[in-house]
Amino acid sequence: MARENTNQSHQINAPDYLAWHVTQRAEKSFWNKVGAAWKHKDERGYTLQLETCPINGRIVLRLPLEDAPDTTNQAGRA
Repeated sequence: MARENTNQSHQINAPDYLAWHVTQRAEKSFWNKVGAAWKHKDERGYTLQLETCPINGRIVLRLPLEDAPDTTNQAGRA
């Protein structure tokens, strides 16, 4: 018989940084959110979780905006 874990000490933490894939085409930059990063408890590193792993361009970590609205539509695209 399985036991239920009633210990709810693990809180869902907002990420410290958002990960963006940035590509350059002509004079325009295109930014797509690809993941997030969380600071380690000892503050000596970060855990980076990517939903996708781009093969070109660059990944930029930026602080999340506090008052930014969710810009994804129902299909999950920005």
